Amino acid sequence: MNKQEYSLGLPDEAFLRGDAPMTKEEIRIVTLAKARIRTNARVLDIGAGTGSLSVEAALLAPQGKVFAIERDEAALALLAENKRRFACDNLTIIPGEAPAALAALPENERLDVVLVGGSGGHLASILDAAALRLAPGGRIVVNAVTPETTAAALEYFSQHSVFSHQGVCLQATRLRPVGRYHLHQAQNPVYIITATMEQRTEGESR
Repeated sequence: MNKQEYSLGLPDEAFLRGDAPMTKEEIRIVTLAKARIRTNARVLDIGAGTGSLSVEAALLAPQGKVFAIERDEAALALLAENKRRFACDNLTIIPGEAPAALAALPENERLDVVLVGGSGGHLASILDAAALRLAPGGRIVVNAVTPETTAAALEYFSQHSVFSHQGVCLQATRLRPVGRYHLHQAQNPVYIITATMEQRTEGESR
C-alpha cells in the first residue's frame, strides 16, 4: 500500500484476520477519531489483536511510533503479517500481557495516546501503568464490549481527577444483500470511553 494514498477507515477486508478479534471498521473510525492521533504521535495499543487499530494508528502517525501489545500467539502472527502488508515500519510489536508488557517500552518513552482493546480483567492496573507513561494532554481510549468493563473504566476515570472523560455506545448495523432485498446485520455494541490527562501547572497534585 502507498502510504500517501491512505485515508481513515480501511475496509475490514484489507486485513488478515483468522480467528483473532478485530475492531470493525465503523468502531475503528470513531476510536481513532477520539484518539486524535497526530503525525508524530507516540501510540500504545493494548490487546492489539490482528492489529487493525495499530496499523491505522501507524499510518496516521508516519513520523511517530506505535507499540502494539498482544498475548495470543495466533493473533501475534496475524499482527506481524498485517504490519508487513501495510509497510508500517514505525509499528513495534510487543508479545506479552499488560500491564507487565509495558516494561518493554523504551524507558523514557512518553505516550500521547493509549488504546485499550483488551484488558484480561486487569483494567485498573493497566490504566495505572499507562497513566505513568502518558504525556500531559495525552488520551486514553478504552473500547469495551461488556457492561462490566465499561463500568470499571468509568469508575477508574471518575476516581482519578487527573483525567476528564466521556463515553459513547455505538452499534453499527450493516445492510446485507439477500436476493433483491437487504437485511439488517447488527454488530455487537461497543462502549468507547475517552479520557484526557489534564495539563496541570507545576506544584499541583492529583
